[in-house]
Amino acid sequence: MLSLRLLRQTYSPAVFQVAGLKNFSPPPNYSDVCLPEKPKLHFMEKVPQYSSNLKPPKMGKRLTLMRGPESIHTQLIHQQYGVVALCGGRLHSGHIEMIRMTINRKMDASKMFAIWRIDPPWQPLTRKGQGKRMGGGKGAIDHYVTPIKAGRVIVEVGGKCEFKQVLPFLREVAEKLPFKARATSFDIMEAAKVEEKELELANINPYTAQYVIQNDMGGCHNWISKYDKKWYFKHV
Repeated sequence: MLSLRLLRQTYSPAVFQVAGLKNFSPPPNYSDVCLPEKPKLHFMEKVPQYSSNLKPPKMGKRLTLMRGPESIHTQLIHQQYGVVALCGGRLHSGHIEMIRMTINRKMDASKMFAIWRIDPPWQPLTRKGQGKRMGGGKGAIDHYVTPIKAGRVIVEVGGKCEFKQVLPFLREVAEKLPFKARATSFDIMEAAKVEEKELELANINPYTAQYVIQNDMGGCHNWISKYDKKWYFKHV
């Protein structure tokens, strides 16, 4: 036992304290970024302006305006950061003003800029007064909304900044919207597309939703929606 202790003391490993080698990456280069003259979000009118000789037209619900995937405004123009809708919904003037005030107050206008990627409220929604009987024609226009589809870019932020600088207030905006949305960047969106393609190629199960619906397996055409035949359960 004594010899074992002596052996441990004799061959104990030596410990040396040395300074850690640090390798700092160079800061990103923003020499190609040009800031616009008006970097902040502009005010959007709550009601569309019509000519004096025109009566504001009424409209039905038209749920197709917010159903399914967005086909045009799905990419970030400046390839930096933004807020993207994950499902369909409607934005009224209060939501749009919340977005404008939150971003304009919290972003650094000397280094950042923000642009709208949506239209001002244009779709009229009607409502009858409380306690009125059924009938009597369509109600009066109550307010106007902007319909949004899944994958639509709502607002875009760019400039001489990194994603971690804009993430806090973009996430705050996304959490306050009436539908699911997320703060994202161009790199995150491109990585998600690559991952989706890799998962699709790595899938060894031939019975995908598209295959099952196109071949009417189990007589699914008798009970699924017409939108499921078009988007294969990806959108409501």
